Amino acid sequence: MADNIIPSFKAADLVIELSSTPKPKPEVIPFGTVFTDHMLTIEWNASEGWQAPHIKPFGNLSLHPATSSLHYAIQLYEGLKVYRGDDNQLRFFRPMLNLKRMSNTAKRACLPAFDQSQFLECIRRLVETDQDWVPHSDSASLYIRPTFIATEPALGLRKPGRALLYVILCQVGSYFKNKAEPLSMWADPKYTRAWKGGTGDCKMGGNYGCSLFPQYEAEEHGCQQALWLYGEDHQITEGGTMNLFLHWINEDGEEELATPPLDGIILPGVTRLSVLELTRKWGEFKVTERYLTMSQLCSALKQQRVKGMFGSGTASMICPIGHIVYQGEKLHIPCQDKNSQLTQRLTKELTDIQYGRTPSDWTILL
Repeated sequence: MADNIIPSFKAADLVIELSSTPKPKPEVIPFGTVFTDHMLTIEWNASEGWQAPHIKPFGNLSLHPATSSLHYAIQLYEGLKVYRGDDNQLRFFRPMLNLKRMSNTAKRACLPAFDQSQFLECIRRLVETDQDWVPHSDSASLYIRPTFIATEPALGLRKPGRALLYVILCQVGSYFKNKAEPLSMWADPKYTRAWKGGTGDCKMGGNYGCSLFPQYEAEEHGCQQALWLYGEDHQITEGGTMNLFLHWINEDGEEELATPPLDGIILPGVTRLSVLELTRKWGEFKVTERYLTMSQLCSALKQQRVKGMFGSGTASMICPIGHIVYQGEKLHIPCQDKNSQLTQRLTKELTDIQYGRTPSDWTILL
C-alpha cells in the first residue's frame, strides 16, 4: 500500500499509561533540561501503517545502532508552547501553523504523512495529562517538542520503512541568559546556513547541527549569535535560530519594517508571520518581505536611517539586536528608548494574546 493512502493514526485510539512516580517541579530551570512526567509516542511501519498513539511515562528511546536517523539525519522537529493565562486557562498559540510546517518538512524528509488535527488532539491530551507542569507565570510557559525520526534498522540511504513520531514537554522561561540586553551578532559570508534547493525552509535537525561551529566562532569574536548571509551580495537571511526584521527608513524615504522573503532558504516562522500580520493590521508604516543586503544596512546606518533590528522565534520571542560585527567593523544598531518601542509593543501584543489578556482566534483553549 502506498504511503499517501495509509490512514493516519486516530486520537480516539490513544492509550494512556500514567507514571507511578511523578517528578518534583523545580522553580528555576535552564532551557530544555527538565522534562515532564509523560511523553507521546506513535510508531509507523510501511507494512502496517500507523500504530495507536501512546502516552506513557517519560523515558529513554531504544534504537538499533544502524537506525537511519542517526546515520543519514532523516529526522525533524517542531517547537510550540502552551501558556497559562491570568484566568488559569491553558492556551496553544497558532499550533496548526507548526503542524502544517512539520507536515511539509516530513514530506521533504520522505517520512510518512499524518493527520494534523488528529496529532494536535493527541498533543492536547498529553498536555492535559501533564497540565500541572504549565507554569503559573506570564514570563514562562510549557514548551512542546514534537519530533519525527526514521527508525529503519539498516544501513543504506533509502526511504525509511519505519518511523517514530514522539512529543516531549518541558518548562521554559527566557531562551537567552540576559533577556534585557540587545543581542550581538557576527556576520561572516564564509558560512552559509541554507541555500536554494536545500532544506532551509524546513525544521530539520541537520540545519541546526551544522550551525554550531560558526556559533562558537561568533562567540570568539565577542558576539552571542551568528548572522547568516547568503550569496555574493551578502543577503541578510536569519540570525542564530531566528527570523530577522529591519525597521528603517528605506531608500525611497518610507518608514518600513522589512524581513527576507520565503524563497526556500528562510524558515517560515510562526512568530515571523504573527509580526507581519500584527504590523500590517496597525497600518502605521510599510511592511514588506524583501531582500536585504549588508551593503544596504551599512549605507542606512551611515545615513542614520535605521530605527532598529530584531529577531523573532518561538523560543526566543522578540529579541532586539544591539550590534553586528561585519568585515572587522562593529555596526551599532539603534535601540530607541533603551529596548525599542516597536519590540516592546510587539512583545506586549503577542504575550497579551498568548496569555489570554487579549481575545484572539490565534489561540486554542486546552
